[in-house]
Amino acid sequence: MKDKYKHLLNFTANIISLAVEAAMFGWVWYMLYIPMLDKANTFFNRGNWAVIGMYVLFVFFFTKIFGGYRIGYMRISDIILSQILAVILAMIVAYFEICLVANDYLPPQPLLLMTVTEIIFIVPWVVLVRKAYTRLYPPRQMLVIYGNYSPDDLIAKINTRKDKYNICAAESYRIGYEKLYPMIQKYNAVVLCDLPSEVRNQIMKYCYQESIRTYVTPKISDILFRGADDIHLFDTPLYLSRNQGLGIVDLFVKRLMDIVISLIGIVIASPFMIVIALCIKLYDHGPVLYKQERLTKDGEPFMIYKFRSMTTHSEDAGARLAAKEDARITPVGRVIRAIHFDELPQLFNILKGEMSVVGPRPERQIIADQYTEEIPEFVLRLKVKAGLTGYAQVYGKYNTTPYDKLKLDLTYIENYSVWMDIKILFLTFKILFQKENTEGVDQDQTTAIK
Repeated sequence: MKDKYKHLLNFTANIISLAVEAAMFGWVWYMLYIPMLDKANTFFNRGNWAVIGMYVLFVFFFTKIFGGYRIGYMRISDIILSQILAVILAMIVAYFEICLVANDYLPPQPLLLMTVTEIIFIVPWVVLVRKAYTRLYPPRQMLVIYGNYSPDDLIAKINTRKDKYNICAAESYRIGYEKLYPMIQKYNAVVLCDLPSEVRNQIMKYCYQESIRTYVTPKISDILFRGADDIHLFDTPLYLSRNQGLGIVDLFVKRLMDIVISLIGIVIASPFMIVIALCIKLYDHGPVLYKQERLTKDGEPFMIYKFRSMTTHSEDAGARLAAKEDARITPVGRVIRAIHFDELPQLFNILKGEMSVVGPRPERQIIADQYTEEIPEFVLRLKVKAGLTGYAQVYGKYNTTPYDKLKLDLTYIENYSVWMDIKILFLTFKILFQKENTEGVDQDQTTAIK
């Protein structure tokens, strides 16, 4: 029964956090910034409330988009990072708002001190709330039911979140329903891992009847269903899966966004690109750019541009993905790969229309062929242009398996919206601070296939 109050705890904690941030900004506005304004520009109370309200909206928007309010769901480090990034971005936007109100440049020091104070509040507050949450809602006792393939990889991933999940047992569906159903009753939740459709459906119906929480690894068809439209022309429900990629309006808006963002990005990133180019050239006197044929929409090849992060002879022995602690990566390359700045030249690919800002990462033909041989459905991700960043990049990692990348990319394609692109762009900024997203494949792998 107490599970019903989890959202209430989360909501209350977030309201308190937002109220404290609003109070801090209110104090800074009333006590420090209003005295700096000309009397002619001084607001009445409603105007002051509007300024404070706008700051609250900025904080809420950025925290929401980074996932900082999901205290019971995300890792504690993710929550803290999300909330810190949110208040920093909100402070920047609020400063420009204040300057517009004053019609002059005002000193930013009060807002900087306020943001530091908010961060000092955020860290212990999140830790305290998370400890209370964990005490009230300990990790779920879970049973994994698997099919024809070993669930070890999935179990290893779930075990990275022992604060939330506790895998107590794993059992094959082949033992039969008569033995599985009593086992299911002993646990708080069940994980269904790559089961045959008929078996999965039967177990899901049983778990639904018994109100037992169920986690399911989706099949490709499940993801396509999620993107389908409901048809209510008859008294029988129908799903319509259009299977055409993005519509004409979506394509126009997406291309317009690509042009605007790439132009702005090139202007802003130019100083960084000049410095990176000099560092690469001075290190080993080799070429600055790395050009390679990749695949975009409908399998069309194009030449992708990247800053060279490896030695000039890195692929003499054949094409392979970067491995963990890869000796081929130069010192300069290690830095620019860690912060993803090796990807900056792709802004020119985007401007030329070969790529999009958001989309599936472009693969080499030789690697795409290997993936397709193993997973024929891998070609489905080519219904849209390749992207500089994407759903699989922010929710996956560099070494995520091709099958999981395919699922993530199809989730993006089937649920596309402008809002999703905006959210992915903000989350891309966040993963710059998360090292695990650039983790390479194992030393014995040439691709991400395990």
